[in-house]
Amino acid sequence: MDFLHRHIEALIFCAPEPLPKAEIIKCMAEMFEAEIPSAHVDEAIDQLMEKYQSDEFSFQLQNSGGGYQFLTKPAYQTSIGILLRQQSQKRLSTAQLETLAIIAYKQPVTKGDIEQIRGVNSDYSVQKLLDKELVEIKGKSEGLGRPLIYGTSDKFMEYFGINALSELPQPKDFSQPDNQIGEERE
Repeated sequence: MDFLHRHIEALIFCAPEPLPKAEIIKCMAEMFEAEIPSAHVDEAIDQLMEKYQSDEFSFQLQNSGGGYQFLTKPAYQTSIGILLRQQSQKRLSTAQLETLAIIAYKQPVTKGDIEQIRGVNSDYSVQKLLDKELVEIKGKSEGLGRPLIYGTSDKFMEYFGINALSELPQPKDFSQPDNQIGEERE
């Protein structure tokens, strides 16, 4: 079993995005020219997750974005934050975040729908989100002019560390108590 978890570790390490269990099984089956039981893969992944929980490592194995990937532990957030700040061209602007939130919560959505909600032209923001592969074209609307329909991509899930859209915060999570002036009447 030791050899299996080393091969799985190498696959996950080399994968540019979260590696689904089904892909791991498929690779292992081709490599060993035999079917690998799903339970053996689960056991190997559990062993790897346990191994990387140790303080000896600055990263850990996590299930994120529909697959497994190595991620830096929260204790190293500050140093990673500095690196990310230095790579600011990859950051999202406020307009891009607004546009992305609309797409995430209202998808499938047209650019006209986005602009109606935001109240401004969203061509640039949508194009930047497409360039960053956080959103993708899901098809064409049946409406007048058959505008493109946008939705989030798998890279969106990875970027925000979620496995499903249902994990997005719900509007009720953002509710704030009504503002009051003066004292309450009894």
